[in-house]
Amino acid sequence: MSTSPPKTKTIAIAAIFGGLIFVFKIVPTPMDKMLVITQALLLALGSLLIGRMGATYVATIGGLLTTVWRVSFAPFSLIFAVVYGLLVDGFVYVFKVRAPNGEVKTRRLMASLTLSTAAVGLLSTSITILIGLMPMIPFLYFIILVVGIGSGATAGYLAAFLWKRYLIRYAEG
Repeated sequence: MSTSPPKTKTIAIAAIFGGLIFVFKIVPTPMDKMLVITQALLLALGSLLIGRMGATYVATIGGLLTTVWRVSFAPFSLIFAVVYGLLVDGFVYVFKVRAPNGEVKTRRLMASLTLSTAAVGLLSTSITILIGLMPMIPFLYFIILVVGIGSGATAGYLAAFLWKRYLIRYAEG
């Protein structure tokens, strides 16, 4: 079983990945929901590289930066970001995505990100509609859900590929 990386490495990875998530959040809502693949990929890599709570650290930094950018959505941006990170970390743990030898199980990572993305997408969409921040447009939200699920699965595959091809060496050394 691998140990947690040093604090400076954890902070650096979380800050870089969180900053990248923020860059993709500059796109206006609801179009940013269509680009969730980058967020899912960075959360998955954060979870794999940092270990326990890695996706949550990354999501928190991305959420804080997004909160500063979108003040009108301030509490929601941060809350949904943290929930997304917690869901990714939780599903990665429950599905035992990472084997003791460091290998990553691709299908389990894909399932983790698909479920996390679908859950946070449904939750955030439902709450923003219920409180009146966004109008009810069923077709648009259906497209966002389908793209979100596809993005989660694709991000899981890409994260596993990047891990196996390039990053496992980085995590070991």
